Amino acid sequence: MKLLFEHNLSPRLVVHLADVYPDSNHVYLLGLDTAEDNMLWEYARDNDYIIVTKDSDFQELTMIRGFPPKVVWIRRGNCTTGDIESMLRLHIEDVKTLSEDQTFGILTLY
Repeated sequence: MKLLFEHNLSPRLVVHLADVYPDSNHVYLLGLDTAEDNMLWEYARDNDYIIVTKDSDFQELTMIRGFPPKVVWIRRGNCTTGDIESMLRLHIEDVKTLSEDQTFGILTLY
């Protein structure tokens, strides 16, 4: 399970979650922090990433284009990087199911 953290999340999540989500990355670290959503979508699809975002745009792209890539959509309002880390640790089995199940493409976390 490789996660690609979108620009609205901290790049520190890559290091903080490396023990449970190895090979994950952040758009900033890839030099894609100013890329448009369509480009990020294609990069994630071509490189087998699950996009992690707080932005509804990727949910909309999933509705239009289908999947892959799959999306973890974090719907919690203002929260800390630690809160996001905790959510992704708590829901590791749900992310694994998302990764493996061919019938759905979005996991929404609150």
